[in-house]
Amino acid sequence: MKLPLSIRRGDPMVWFTGSALGTCLLLIAGLIVIVLTNGLGFFWPSALVELTLKDGSKWLGEEIRRQAIPNPGSDDHLREHRVQLKLGNRDLLGYDFKWIDEKEIASRREPADAFYVERREYGPLLGTPVALKDGERVLAEGDAVWAALQPLVAKAEHDRAAIEQIEKHEIGEINYRIEQQRLALKRIEYREKQDGVKREAERAAVAAAVAAQEERFRGKQQELDRLLATAATTYVTFRAADGAEKELSTLDIYRIYPANQLGFGGRLAVYAGRIWEFMSADPRESNTEGGIFPAIFGTVMMVILMSLMAVPFGVLAALYLREYAKQGPLVRIVRIAVNNLAGVPSIVFGVFGLGFFVYFVGGGIDRMFFPEALPTPTYGTGGILWASLTLALLTVPVVIVASEEALAAVPRSMREASIATGATKFQTILHVVLPAAAPGILTGLILAMARGAGEVAPLMITGVVKLAPELPLDGFFPFFHPDRKFMHLGFHIYDVGFQSPNVEAAMPMVYTTTIFLLLIIVALNLTAIVVRNRLRRKYQTSAF
Repeated sequence: MKLPLSIRRGDPMVWFTGSALGTCLLLIAGLIVIVLTNGLGFFWPSALVELTLKDGSKWLGEEIRRQAIPNPGSDDHLREHRVQLKLGNRDLLGYDFKWIDEKEIASRREPADAFYVERREYGPLLGTPVALKDGERVLAEGDAVWAALQPLVAKAEHDRAAIEQIEKHEIGEINYRIEQQRLALKRIEYREKQDGVKREAERAAVAAAVAAQEERFRGKQQELDRLLATAATTYVTFRAADGAEKELSTLDIYRIYPANQLGFGGRLAVYAGRIWEFMSADPRESNTEGGIFPAIFGTVMMVILMSLMAVPFGVLAALYLREYAKQGPLVRIVRIAVNNLAGVPSIVFGVFGLGFFVYFVGGGIDRMFFPEALPTPTYGTGGILWASLTLALLTVPVVIVASEEALAAVPRSMREASIATGATKFQTILHVVLPAAAPGILTGLILAMARGAGEVAPLMITGVVKLAPELPLDGFFPFFHPDRKFMHLGFHIYDVGFQSPNVEAAMPMVYTTTIFLLLIIVALNLTAIVVRNRLRRKYQTSAF
């Protein structure tokens, strides 16, 4: 029986594959919408609701969700509802969230004097300010507290910046200099053991340098003590909905606002401030509050290092396989091995990176160049360099395959024309083949960056940490420190979502961090795509 023309032309397969593509795009769009909704909505300041229950108890918080109460086998199954309140006040209550049945609610209101306080620890504080004191002297009480508190909160922000400048930068620099002198002294001792010659002059120079840094340290410590003594003198007392009171230093207040008095402009200002803090600040409170700047920085630097290592080696390997290697069984086996490497689980690469890069290469570097620091490892432990090299190995098969396909797509006539004009094979590859294949090579780079930026398993054993006290890039020579550990957005998502002591409170941080990871991957890929398209247009124009 003769099949219909549409079937013979393959129209059903076209519709089937098109439907599959549309379904995949809808699923991806739905996932992105869910992440954006749960992530970006986290920063919007909501109203505070005070619920008075029939037993007389009062609860103040943000209404997070409302759901039907399951009660299988009864008449009221899914008919009654309950609401979840985000209470804050973890130090007073011991928990952050509470479910309340609606049938137990006697009244509901949004008190105008309810304030939302973002503080250093224990999560947000929700309550009403009742008194402001400077030591034992009362500065304001009742409704006058808010007006008197605002300049003190602004002053606290400047005080925290000054304290951070002294603690993290100035004292941090002194500690770095002392550590360098300690290593210098160990180098002297190591050389003395090697040749048996005492170096008293060098020891005296190191001791003088250490004494000078210790003197600077004492001066900075006194300056820090004076700053803390003047900054931490004002306290504000808040009263929670149940009547309990909490005294809080203004130095610990990061943001405070009357949640039920803000207009749209005020809420937008709080929203923008929270997003900026999330992008630019360091994490605090077990990574569940504050910002993710170290994780953003570490992710971008790791991807850049990975790309700088993977692309050159991948392109060179593809050039050899396509342009120089004699085609035969050995080359086919190499190609099969490269393709199979792309399917190896990432944790296997992580174990290899730990054994080869960290223990073998890093340990060898320590024994050869840093013997004075042993047994404390310098390069023989996880760091951003070893993590980047591990991910470079993970992604280099993708670069090889994409580059070889791009080289194969260059017309043979272009090679022959170049050689006919007197160019050597190397000149032909360098000036004709590689520029023509550059868009395809950049496609391999895009795929490599997209995969490498989202990998977490290899990083967990080659250098990523929960909280990195120092960035791999700073103002100390040699400025870039490849031996340092780093933070990564992917690992940060795992840590906050599954290792946090308060998972439910930290869950919105998972969505917000996911958004920034997606944005970084998109930004890096768009940069490569723009460069690729420009090269493609340039090559097409030159061809005509």
